[in-house]
Amino acid sequence: MTAGSGPRREPGSGAYHAAPDDTVSSLLSDVVAGLARLVRGEVALAKAEARRSLTDAAQALVKLALGLVLGLVGINVLAGAAVAGLVGAGLQPVWAGVIVGGILLALAFGFVQAAQFLLRPSNLAPRRVARNLERDLEVLQGAKSPAQP
Repeated sequence: MTAGSGPRREPGSGAYHAAPDDTVSSLLSDVVAGLARLVRGEVALAKAEARRSLTDAAQALVKLALGLVLGLVGINVLAGAAVAGLVGAGLQPVWAGVIVGGILLALAFGFVQAAQFLLRPSNLAPRRVARNLERDLEVLQGAKSPAQP
């Protein structure tokens, strides 16, 4: 566009008025270019947000792994202390280890069973969303059908 052509802003008003030499095709071209810039900006924003989310997730996974390792070390120390306590109470070291190990295995088994139950597909299905969608569909179908007297 040349100087003096294109949208002009009227002084004192927020309105833009097209210059007389503007054509519909140039205006459409400007609109399309603006939309393209908008889409490119939104895509760039989405990429930046995705990168940030991935970075945050990676940091969280590192912290989770560190917490798990430290937790296992702590459980190991506590188990050793429990065995030592049972031996100090007069139990043979082998039986003290079997008792503490058996208790820890029973706890681990219980946690695994609970996790398997919670991870069943029937427990992971979004029940409320499905109910809401069914209700919305019924409402929409009711709105389409003619009113009954």
